[in-house]
Amino acid sequence: MAYTNPHKVYVRVRAEFDKDGFVHPRVIIWKDGQVYDIDRVLDVRFLHSSKAGGMGDRFTIRVCGQERYLFYERISEMEGNHIGRWFIER
Repeated sequence: MAYTNPHKVYVRVRAEFDKDGFVHPRVIIWKDGQVYDIDRVLDVRFLHSSKAGGMGDRFTIRVCGQERYLFYERISEMEGNHIGRWFIER
């Protein structure tokens, strides 16, 4: 049985990398295909998720006028281009 966490929602993210290697998330895509533009990235830091658990790059973002935490959770056993995944705290 797969472990599920009610506070962690994995999502697809469209992001851009600038010439210096910084990542800029632009769009969040939910399982149902609903697309949300990220209005603004307010802060980025490496932290743990107090609600959902785990560590990662925490992006404080504004979506539809509301602040949310978007995490990039790095995978320790990297294989090929699978280096991590995105989640949002509920």
